Amino acid sequence: MKVRIGFGLGTQTLSGDAERFPGFVDALEQRGFDSLWLSERLTGTAPDPLVALAVAAGRTRKLKLGTSVLVLPGRNPVVLAKQLASLDGLSGGRLLPAVGLGAPVPAEHRAFGVDRRARAALFDEALALMRRLWTEDDVHHDGEHFRVDGVTLRPRPVQQPIEVWLGGSAPSELRRTGRSGDGWLPSFRVPDEVASGWSEITRVAAEHGRSIDPEHLGVLVPYVRGALPDALAGVVAARRPELDPREVIPSGVDGLRRQLERFIAVGASKFVVVPAAEPADWGAELDELAATLLPLET
Repeated sequence: MKVRIGFGLGTQTLSGDAERFPGFVDALEQRGFDSLWLSERLTGTAPDPLVALAVAAGRTRKLKLGTSVLVLPGRNPVVLAKQLASLDGLSGGRLLPAVGLGAPVPAEHRAFGVDRRARAALFDEALALMRRLWTEDDVHHDGEHFRVDGVTLRPRPVQQPIEVWLGGSAPSELRRTGRSGDGWLPSFRVPDEVASGWSEITRVAAEHGRSIDPEHLGVLVPYVRGALPDALAGVVAARRPELDPREVIPSGVDGLRRQLERFIAVGASKFVVVPAAEPADWGAELDELAATLLPLET
Protein backbone atom coordinates (compact mmCIF):
# COMPACT_ATOMS: atom_id res chain seq x y z
CA MET A 1 0.00 0.00 0.00
CA LYS A 2 1.44 3.33 -1.09
CA VAL A 3 0.77 5.98 1.56
CA ARG A 4 0.89 9.51 0.19
CA ILE A 5 0.57 12.81 2.07
CA GLY A 6 -0.92 15.82 0.33
CA PHE A 7 -1.53 19.31 1.65
CA GLY A 8 -4.81 21.16 1.35
CA LEU A 9 -5.55 24.85 1.64
CA GLY A 10 -9.30 24.37 1.47
CA THR A 11 -10.75 27.79 0.79
CA GLN A 12 -8.03 29.73 2.61
CA THR A 13 -7.11 32.97 0.91
CA LEU A 14 -3.39 32.10 0.63
CA SER A 15 -4.20 30.45 -2.71
CA GLY A 16 -5.17 33.86 -4.04
CA ASP A 17 -2.21 35.78 -2.63
CA ALA A 18 0.04 36.70 -5.56
CA GLU A 19 2.92 37.50 -3.22
CA ARG A 20 2.90 34.35 -1.07
CA PHE A 21 1.20 31.57 -3.03
CA PRO A 22 3.99 30.92 -5.57
CA GLY A 23 6.58 30.53 -2.81
CA PHE A 24 4.24 28.28 -0.86
CA VAL A 25 3.83 26.02 -3.89
CA ASP A 26 7.61 25.87 -4.33
CA ALA A 27 8.01 24.94 -0.67
CA LEU A 28 5.53 22.06 -0.94
CA GLU A 29 7.44 20.51 -3.82
CA GLN A 30 10.84 21.11 -2.25
CA ARG A 31 9.79 19.33 0.95
CA GLY A 32 8.43 16.33 -0.91
CA PHE A 33 4.67 16.59 -0.35
CA ASP A 34 2.72 14.46 -2.81
CA SER A 35 0.01 16.93 -3.79
CA LEU A 36 -1.70 20.28 -3.34
CA TRP A 37 -5.50 20.39 -2.94
CA LEU A 38 -7.74 23.43 -3.33
CA SER A 39 -11.47 23.67 -2.68
CA GLU A 40 -14.23 25.56 -4.44
CA ARG A 41 -16.48 28.18 -2.91
CA LEU A 42 -17.98 30.74 -5.27
CA THR A 43 -19.18 32.89 -2.40
CA GLY A 44 -15.85 32.75 -0.52
CA THR A 45 -12.63 34.74 -0.78
CA ALA A 46 -10.39 32.06 -2.29
CA PRO A 47 -9.85 32.05 -6.08
CA ASP A 48 -11.18 29.53 -8.55
CA PRO A 49 -9.29 26.30 -7.77
CA LEU A 50 -8.52 25.45 -11.40
CA VAL A 51 -6.96 28.86 -11.99
CA ALA A 52 -4.85 28.58 -8.83
CA LEU A 53 -3.82 25.01 -9.67
CA ALA A 54 -2.76 26.17 -13.14
CA VAL A 55 -0.40 28.63 -11.43
CA ALA A 56 0.91 25.79 -9.27
CA ALA A 57 1.34 23.53 -12.31
CA GLY A 58 3.56 26.10 -13.99
CA ARG A 59 5.93 26.25 -11.02
CA THR A 60 6.32 22.54 -10.31
CA ARG A 61 7.32 19.27 -11.94
CA LYS A 62 6.24 16.58 -9.47
CA LEU A 63 3.53 18.02 -7.24
CA LYS A 64 0.12 16.56 -8.07
CA LEU A 65 -2.83 18.93 -8.33
CA GLY A 66 -6.10 18.09 -6.60
CA THR A 67 -9.55 19.62 -6.16
CA SER A 68 -11.29 18.96 -2.86
CA VAL A 69 -13.87 19.19 -4.20
CA LEU A 70 -14.87 20.72 -7.52
CA VAL A 71 -18.59 21.31 -7.92
CA LEU A 72 -20.22 19.71 -10.98
CA PRO A 73 -23.89 20.80 -10.79
CA GLY A 74 -24.26 24.17 -12.46
CA ARG A 75 -21.34 23.75 -14.85
CA ASN A 76 -21.28 23.12 -18.58
CA PRO A 77 -19.68 19.64 -18.70
CA VAL A 78 -18.13 20.20 -22.13
CA VAL A 79 -16.36 23.37 -20.98
CA LEU A 80 -15.25 21.72 -17.73
CA ALA A 81 -14.02 18.60 -19.53
CA LYS A 82 -11.91 20.86 -21.77
CA GLN A 83 -10.50 22.75 -18.79
CA LEU A 84 -9.58 19.60 -16.88
CA ALA A 85 -8.07 17.93 -19.94
CA SER A 86 -6.02 21.06 -20.61
CA LEU A 87 -4.74 21.25 -17.04
CA ASP A 88 -3.90 17.55 -17.05
CA GLY A 89 -2.02 17.91 -20.33
CA LEU A 90 -0.10 21.06 -19.42
CA SER A 91 0.92 19.56 -16.05
CA GLY A 92 2.11 16.31 -17.62
CA GLY A 93 -0.69 14.20 -16.18
CA ARG A 94 -0.65 15.45 -12.58
CA LEU A 95 -4.34 16.31 -12.17
CA LEU A 96 -6.27 14.64 -9.31
CA PRO A 97 -9.89 15.79 -9.60
CA ALA A 98 -12.27 15.08 -6.74
CA VAL A 99 -15.78 16.29 -7.45
CA GLY A 100 -19.00 16.70 -5.51
CA LEU A 101 -22.43 18.27 -5.28
CA GLY A 102 -21.25 21.45 -3.58
CA ALA A 103 -21.19 22.84 -0.07
CA PRO A 104 -24.44 22.59 1.90
CA VAL A 105 -24.82 26.37 1.79
CA PRO A 106 -27.92 27.92 0.16
CA ALA A 107 -25.92 30.88 -1.15
CA GLU A 108 -23.65 28.46 -3.03
CA HIS A 109 -26.58 26.72 -4.69
CA ARG A 110 -28.01 30.05 -5.75
CA ALA A 111 -24.62 31.18 -7.09
CA PHE A 112 -24.38 28.08 -9.28
CA GLY A 113 -27.98 28.56 -10.38
CA VAL A 114 -28.97 25.05 -9.34
CA ASP A 115 -32.04 23.83 -7.51
CA ARG A 116 -30.79 21.73 -4.62
CA ARG A 117 -33.18 18.93 -5.62
CA ALA A 118 -31.70 18.75 -9.13
CA ARG A 119 -28.05 18.48 -8.12
CA ALA A 120 -27.74 14.70 -8.08
CA ALA A 121 -29.21 14.19 -11.55
CA LEU A 122 -27.07 16.99 -12.98
CA PHE A 123 -23.98 15.50 -11.36
CA ASP A 124 -24.54 11.98 -12.69
CA GLU A 125 -25.21 13.10 -16.24
CA ALA A 126 -22.32 15.59 -16.32
CA LEU A 127 -19.73 13.12 -15.03
CA ALA A 128 -20.72 10.40 -17.49
CA LEU A 129 -20.62 12.89 -20.37
CA MET A 130 -17.20 14.26 -19.37
CA ARG A 131 -15.73 10.77 -19.35
CA ARG A 132 -16.99 10.20 -22.88
CA LEU A 133 -15.51 13.50 -24.03
CA TRP A 134 -12.09 12.52 -22.65
CA THR A 135 -12.03 9.20 -24.49
CA GLU A 136 -14.33 9.27 -27.54
CA ASP A 137 -14.50 11.08 -30.85
CA ASP A 138 -17.69 12.55 -32.30
CA VAL A 139 -19.67 12.48 -29.06
CA HIS A 140 -23.45 12.71 -29.33
CA HIS A 141 -25.55 13.01 -26.19
CA ASP A 142 -29.21 13.89 -25.78
CA GLY A 143 -29.87 13.80 -22.05
CA GLU A 144 -32.28 15.26 -19.56
CA HIS A 145 -30.04 18.24 -18.83
CA PHE A 146 -27.35 18.39 -21.55
CA ARG A 147 -27.28 18.03 -25.31
CA VAL A 148 -24.08 17.49 -27.29
CA ASP A 149 -24.01 16.99 -31.04
CA GLY A 150 -20.82 15.74 -32.70
CA VAL A 151 -18.17 17.08 -30.29
CA THR A 152 -14.58 15.83 -30.38
CA LEU A 153 -12.56 17.25 -27.50
CA ARG A 154 -8.89 18.13 -28.02
CA PRO A 155 -6.37 18.05 -26.51
CA ARG A 156 -6.98 14.71 -24.85
CA PRO A 157 -5.83 14.44 -21.25
CA VAL A 158 -2.46 12.78 -20.65
CA GLN A 159 -4.05 10.39 -18.16
CA GLN A 160 -6.16 7.81 -19.93
CA PRO A 161 -8.46 7.71 -18.22
CA ILE A 162 -8.55 10.63 -15.80
CA GLU A 163 -9.57 9.04 -12.51
CA VAL A 164 -12.28 11.06 -10.79
CA TRP A 165 -12.68 10.75 -7.02
CA LEU A 166 -15.87 11.64 -5.19
CA GLY A 167 -16.43 13.18 -1.80
CA GLY A 168 -19.37 12.92 0.57
CA SER A 169 -20.46 10.40 3.18
CA ALA A 170 -24.25 10.28 3.06
CA PRO A 171 -25.73 6.92 2.03
CA SER A 172 -26.67 8.28 -1.39
CA GLU A 173 -23.14 9.65 -1.86
CA LEU A 174 -21.58 6.31 -0.94
CA ARG A 175 -23.79 4.58 -3.49
CA ARG A 176 -22.88 7.16 -6.14
CA THR A 177 -19.19 6.63 -5.46
CA GLY A 178 -19.68 2.89 -5.86
CA ARG A 179 -21.54 3.38 -9.14
CA SER A 180 -19.31 5.97 -10.76
CA GLY A 181 -16.31 6.99 -8.64
CA ASP A 182 -12.67 6.02 -9.12
CA GLY A 183 -11.85 6.80 -5.50
CA TRP A 184 -13.29 8.28 -2.31
CA LEU A 185 -12.14 11.36 -0.39
CA PRO A 186 -14.38 11.94 2.66
CA SER A 187 -13.85 14.52 5.39
CA PHE A 188 -14.94 14.93 9.02
CA ARG A 189 -14.96 11.14 9.46
CA VAL A 190 -13.46 8.84 12.08
CA PRO A 191 -11.63 5.63 11.07
CA ASP A 192 -14.51 3.23 11.73
CA GLU A 193 -16.79 5.33 9.51
CA VAL A 194 -14.23 5.38 6.72
CA ALA A 195 -13.92 1.60 6.93
CA SER A 196 -17.67 1.04 6.84
CA GLY A 197 -18.16 3.61 4.08
CA TRP A 198 -15.51 1.97 1.93
CA SER A 199 -17.13 -1.41 2.48
CA GLU A 200 -20.43 -0.04 1.20
CA ILE A 201 -18.76 1.64 -1.78
CA THR A 202 -16.99 -1.52 -2.87
CA ARG A 203 -20.18 -3.55 -2.40
CA VAL A 204 -22.15 -1.20 -4.65
CA ALA A 205 -19.31 -1.14 -7.19
CA ALA A 206 -19.39 -4.94 -7.39
CA GLU A 207 -23.17 -4.88 -7.90
CA HIS A 208 -22.57 -2.68 -10.96
CA GLY A 209 -19.80 -4.85 -12.35
CA ARG A 210 -17.09 -2.42 -11.31
CA SER A 211 -14.00 -2.54 -9.11
CA ILE A 212 -12.22 0.39 -7.48
CA ASP A 213 -8.49 0.35 -6.80
CA PRO A 214 -8.10 -0.47 -3.08
CA GLU A 215 -5.46 2.25 -2.85
CA HIS A 216 -8.00 4.86 -3.93
CA LEU A 217 -9.28 5.39 -0.41
CA GLY A 218 -8.31 8.77 0.94
CA VAL A 219 -9.29 11.08 3.78
CA LEU A 220 -9.19 14.85 4.13
CA VAL A 221 -8.08 15.60 7.69
CA PRO A 222 -8.22 19.13 9.14
CA TYR A 223 -6.06 19.86 12.17
CA VAL A 224 -5.50 22.64 14.69
CA ARG A 225 -2.68 23.89 16.84
CA GLY A 226 -3.57 23.82 20.54
CA ALA A 227 -7.16 23.84 21.72
CA LEU A 228 -10.01 23.58 19.23
CA PRO A 229 -11.53 27.08 18.81
CA ASP A 230 -15.15 27.33 19.91
CA ALA A 231 -16.25 28.61 16.50
CA LEU A 232 -14.71 25.64 14.71
CA ALA A 233 -16.06 23.22 17.30
CA GLY A 234 -19.50 24.65 16.61
CA VAL A 235 -19.13 24.10 12.87
CA VAL A 236 -18.15 20.48 13.43
CA ALA A 237 -20.91 19.95 15.98
CA ALA A 238 -23.48 21.22 13.49
CA ARG A 239 -22.27 18.70 10.90
CA ARG A 240 -21.55 15.83 13.28
CA PRO A 241 -23.59 16.39 16.47
CA GLU A 242 -23.08 12.79 17.57
CA LEU A 243 -19.28 13.16 17.80
CA ASP A 244 -16.84 15.04 19.97
CA PRO A 245 -15.27 17.53 17.49
CA ARG A 246 -11.81 16.56 18.75
CA GLU A 247 -12.36 13.09 17.29
CA VAL A 248 -12.35 14.47 13.74
CA ILE A 249 -9.99 17.45 14.13
CA PRO A 250 -6.74 16.40 15.83
CA SER A 251 -4.61 18.89 17.71
CA GLY A 252 -0.93 19.39 16.93
CA VAL A 253 1.26 17.66 14.39
CA ASP A 254 1.84 14.63 16.61
CA GLY A 255 -1.92 14.29 17.11
CA LEU A 256 -2.37 14.58 13.35
CA ARG A 257 0.13 11.78 12.76
CA ARG A 258 -1.65 9.51 15.23
CA GLN A 259 -4.94 10.20 13.42
CA LEU A 260 -3.39 9.30 10.07
CA GLU A 261 -2.00 6.10 11.54
CA ARG A 262 -5.50 5.14 12.68
CA PHE A 263 -6.81 5.71 9.16
CA ILE A 264 -3.96 3.69 7.65
CA ALA A 265 -4.90 0.83 9.97
CA VAL A 266 -8.34 0.60 8.31
CA GLY A 267 -7.00 0.75 4.76
CA ALA A 268 -6.80 4.44 3.85
CA SER A 269 -3.62 5.47 2.08
CA LYS A 270 -4.09 8.89 0.47
CA PHE A 271 -4.36 11.91 2.76
CA VAL A 272 -4.99 15.61 2.48
CA VAL A 273 -4.03 17.46 5.67
CA VAL A 274 -5.54 20.91 6.06
CA PRO A 275 -4.66 23.50 8.72
CA ALA A 276 -7.88 24.90 10.17
CA ALA A 277 -6.18 28.27 10.64
CA GLU A 278 -3.34 29.92 8.77
CA PRO A 279 -0.04 29.40 10.63
CA ALA A 280 2.14 32.34 11.58
CA ASP A 281 5.08 30.89 9.65
CA TRP A 282 4.30 28.69 6.65
CA GLY A 283 7.90 27.58 6.25
CA ALA A 284 8.16 26.32 9.81
CA GLU A 285 4.75 24.66 9.54
CA LEU A 286 5.69 22.75 6.40
CA ASP A 287 9.05 21.77 7.87
CA GLU A 288 7.43 20.19 10.93
CA LEU A 289 4.70 18.50 8.92
CA ALA A 290 7.21 17.06 6.47
CA ALA A 291 9.47 15.76 9.24
CA THR A 292 6.57 14.18 11.14
CA LEU A 293 4.24 12.94 8.41
CA LEU A 294 6.28 12.11 5.32
CA PRO A 295 8.05 9.15 7.02
CA LEU A 296 4.59 7.48 6.95
CA GLU A 297 4.88 7.23 3.15
CA THR A 298 5.71 3.77 1.88
